[in-house]
Amino acid sequence: MHDIRAIRENPAAFDAALSRRGAEPMSSRILAIDEARRGKILAAETAQAEQNRASKDVGAAKASGNEAEFERLRALVAQKKADIARLNEEAAAEDARLRDLLLTIPNLPRADVPDGGGEDENVELRRWGTPRTFDFPPKEHFEIAGAKPGMDFATAAKLSGSRFVVLQGAVVRLHRALAQFMLDTHVTDHGLTETWTPVLVRDEAMLGTGQLPKFSEDSYRTTNGWWLVPTSEVTLTNTVAGDILDWEVLPIRMAAHTQCFRSEAGSAGKDTSGMLRQHQFEKVEMVSITTPDQSEAEHDRMTGCAEAILQKLGLPYRVMVLCTGDMGFGATKTHDLEVWLPGQNTYREISSVSVCGDFQARRMNARFRPEGGKPEFVHTLNGSGLAVGRCLIAVLENGQQEDGSVDLPEAVWPYLGGKTRISAEGALV
Repeated sequence: MHDIRAIRENPAAFDAALSRRGAEPMSSRILAIDEARRGKILAAETAQAEQNRASKDVGAAKASGNEAEFERLRALVAQKKADIARLNEEAAAEDARLRDLLLTIPNLPRADVPDGGGEDENVELRRWGTPRTFDFPPKEHFEIAGAKPGMDFATAAKLSGSRFVVLQGAVVRLHRALAQFMLDTHVTDHGLTETWTPVLVRDEAMLGTGQLPKFSEDSYRTTNGWWLVPTSEVTLTNTVAGDILDWEVLPIRMAAHTQCFRSEAGSAGKDTSGMLRQHQFEKVEMVSITTPDQSEAEHDRMTGCAEAILQKLGLPYRVMVLCTGDMGFGATKTHDLEVWLPGQNTYREISSVSVCGDFQARRMNARFRPEGGKPEFVHTLNGSGLAVGRCLIAVLENGQQEDGSVDLPEAVWPYLGGKTRISAEGALV
C-alpha cells in the first residue's frame, strides 16, 4: 500500500510512476478523498473544541441564574456532541474509501526497472549453461517414455478435472527428492530458516501480501472463509504482521515447502498439456524481511540462491529483469529465472524473485525499530527457490535419452538411494 504523505508531497511523481506500469493517473482521485477525510476530521476537532468551551460555560450560566443562557448552552453542547459523532462517522467512511482505493493500486517500479508493456520487453541479465545438443528430436516431459508411467492425467481428471496430475513411482520419488534437495541447500548453504506454515489463511493474510482485494478470482476460498494459499509467500511474509521488530534481528530469512493452489483464472487455454500450469502444485518459497538499506543487496542474494539450485542440477537458464508492464502487483523490481526446456525449445519461468519495498509492510503494519530511532516499515522480498513441478519437468526434459530413459542430476542421487536414472520402462535404476 502507498504512503498518502508521499502522494500529497509529489502527486506528479506518483502518477508518472503509475504510468510506467500502464496504469491511469490516480493522485487527483486519491487526494480528493484525502482532502474530504481531513476536512471531516478538522471539523470534528473544531466541534469538539466548541463543545468543550460550551460545557465550561454551562456551569457558569447555571450559577449566575441565567436560565435562558443555561438552556442555550446546554442545547449547544448536545448539538455539538451530535455533530462530532456525525463528522467522525463521515471521516471514518472517507478513510475506508481511501484505504480501499489504495489497496487496489500496484506498487511503483524502481527507477532501474526497464519500461515496457509485456514479457517481450523484459531484459536479459545473464545466462548460465549451454543447452544440450540432442541427436534426436527432444520430447516434452509428458511424452518421454520413462516419465509416462509416473504421470496420470486421466485419473487426475476423473478425480478433480483438468490441470491436475497424479504422480506415481519413479516420477513422484524424483519430485519429492527435488523438494528435499532444494530445502537442504537453502538451509545448509544459504542460511535460510526452514519453516512450516498452514495452507489455509484468513482474509487479512491475503490482503497483507496483495492477493486481496483485487485478485480474489485467482485463488480458492473455502465455504467457511479461509483461503488456500497461492504460495507460502503469504504465510511467511505475514509472520511479522503487526510486529515491531528490533533492528538487530534483521534480515530474517525463511524457506518453506508447501502445496500451492491457484485458479489460473487468466490462463484459459494456455499450457493445457502436461503439468506446466496446474491448479495444485508444490513450491519451495524464500522470503526475507529486511531494513530498507538491506533490501537491494538482499534481492541479488536471493536471486543467487535460486540460481544455485539450477546450477547444482546442471540446468541451463537465463536471468531476466521484468519490465514495468510484466511485474507482479506487489513488486517494485523482479528477476525471473527461466530454465531451458528442450521439449519446447525455449526458456520458461521457474522462479520469480521480487523486492516489494515497504508496500506489503504498510498493508501488514510490519515495522522495525532502528537503533535509537522511531519505528519504520520493514522491506519484504520473496522468491521461488524453486517451483518443484517445473523443476521436475526441466530435469526430465534435459536428461532424456533417445531410448526414453532419463539421466538424473548427480545432486539428487543421494535422495534416491543412489539411483541415477529412470529407465525407459519408468523404474528408478
